Amino acid sequence: MSNMINLTIDGIETQVPAGSTILQAAEQVGVHIPTLCYLDLHEIGIENKPASCRVCVVEVVGRRNLAPACATPVAEGMVVRTNTPKVIDSRKMVVELMLSDHPKDCLTCPKSGQCELQTLAESLGVRKIRVTGDSMSTYALDESSPSIIRDRDKCIMCRRCETMCNQVQTVGALTAVDRGFGAVVSTAFDLPINETVCTMCGQCIQVCPVGALTEKSNLDEVIEALGDPDKTVIVNTAPAVRAALGEEFGIEPGYSVTGEMAAALRRVGFDYVFDTDFAADLTIMEEAQELVDRLNKFLKGEPVAMPMITSCCPAWINFLETQFPDMQELPSSAKSPMEMFGAMAKSYFAQKKGIDPEDLVVVSVMPCTAKKFEAKRDEMNSNGTSRNDIDISITTRELAQLIKQMNIDLLELEEEDFDDPLGESTGAGVIFGKTGGVMEAALRTGYEWITGQELGDVEFEDVRSTEYGMKVAHVQIGDVTLNVAVASGLGNARAIMEEIKAGNPNQLHFIEIMACPGGCVNGGGQPYHFGDLSIIQDRQAALLEEDENKTIRKSHENPSIKKIYEEFLGKPGSHVAHEYLHTPAHVYREKI
Repeated sequence: MSNMINLTIDGIETQVPAGSTILQAAEQVGVHIPTLCYLDLHEIGIENKPASCRVCVVEVVGRRNLAPACATPVAEGMVVRTNTPKVIDSRKMVVELMLSDHPKDCLTCPKSGQCELQTLAESLGVRKIRVTGDSMSTYALDESSPSIIRDRDKCIMCRRCETMCNQVQTVGALTAVDRGFGAVVSTAFDLPINETVCTMCGQCIQVCPVGALTEKSNLDEVIEALGDPDKTVIVNTAPAVRAALGEEFGIEPGYSVTGEMAAALRRVGFDYVFDTDFAADLTIMEEAQELVDRLNKFLKGEPVAMPMITSCCPAWINFLETQFPDMQELPSSAKSPMEMFGAMAKSYFAQKKGIDPEDLVVVSVMPCTAKKFEAKRDEMNSNGTSRNDIDISITTRELAQLIKQMNIDLLELEEEDFDDPLGESTGAGVIFGKTGGVMEAALRTGYEWITGQELGDVEFEDVRSTEYGMKVAHVQIGDVTLNVAVASGLGNARAIMEEIKAGNPNQLHFIEIMACPGGCVNGGGQPYHFGDLSIIQDRQAALLEEDENKTIRKSHENPSIKKIYEEFLGKPGSHVAHEYLHTPAHVYREKI
């Protein structure tokens, strides 16, 4: 086996493929080597060997200096020791140097309890800091974004956020600046994050090991609204939230807590508890109709913007507006499910319940930090009220915190259903939370609308994806071969947009794009997975299982969707539907 390398790690003999690092070899034999800067990105085709933090150093017999395990390739006959006094003392010194220039507000840090530096210091037994500097780095707190807070005083220069922003997402909002204790990850020209090309996707938050990057919390606003007797406060929860919320309460990944979540939200004090899956079904009605209309024009040779691209993901739309402003005619004009929900809540629902929309507070629980930005966009006010259709957007992590603050034990709750009329949904709505889900949901409805025939098998396996890349498929719908693509991660979005610019070689008609690798289940506001991408796949599986267990699995067969068109919207694509459920032509965003 010439392509295998023999080596020994802590007395354990093993074989690994040539080109492997010591870190990868150690993982194979169950030897844990601590890391801070390393991100395992091989599943998305990116090699990341920064070796900047020096926490993962090991002793290689025959070498004078310690070697970083994450960037040192294995060699035949290599003997590695990961736990010698020299190694341990070096790691402790590295951690102490980081802590010597780190704020001491650990107990009030948003990442407290989930801070990897804190955990590492504990595991190494760091009880005092042997080095002190004359002064600590001090930077102004950046709260310019409605989605992300940057506390550069806490930056340890692991540069994970820079790797994620530049290599995976290809956004380019973050970069390392300065040297020594002044070194920090910042923005070009030290601009506030809201004045950069940041898309608010929050993937930098997911990989930051400390509290240098966190979401902007809106929990105080929620609690204030719940305590106002003059307000009716309603909540809607996105598909991906149910697949991850349980992790914050010790439940294994891959378990959906839909019913328990609905029960918890009632105990928190919301007047009505609704499901964003309903609005996902509504989105399919509008988006599928738009696809059929565009496709018919395209097949007739009439001028039309093709391929059509989904518009549910606000971080993707932000990316399009900043990176490809000349291609803004391609996305569907349909609003995201969250915004459709808000529009219907302050019109249809308010009318049915006799509530003044000004007295209605709509809270959304999303897996996404970019939703906080989307909720504030000027065009997201379809009812002419003094506030936008969505008043407050919080993340899955914030919801977990809210439930804990209210002394509610999620694990002890009996399952409950969502309220009517904005709580009934189909299997098509729930799979919106994973990559490929919006595409599959649209095809379930589009197939029947195009062919006029009932779809027997609703599962479009060819467009299903659990990967973190790009997938092209050809779907036969009657006499039409529909060329579709599914992409997750903004780096893949860039690749697909460049292909379209180059002449659309795959002749694509319809494209789904989600900003976060793997889809919304890996959103910037989801529970931290600490680089374990199997957790993302478990969350995806939970949504697929819920879809399979649904009695109704096509959006257009949802009885509540049929009713809202009969009573209020008319038909998909109608004037009323466009007034409430679609945005005007995309324009370059104005910074908030």
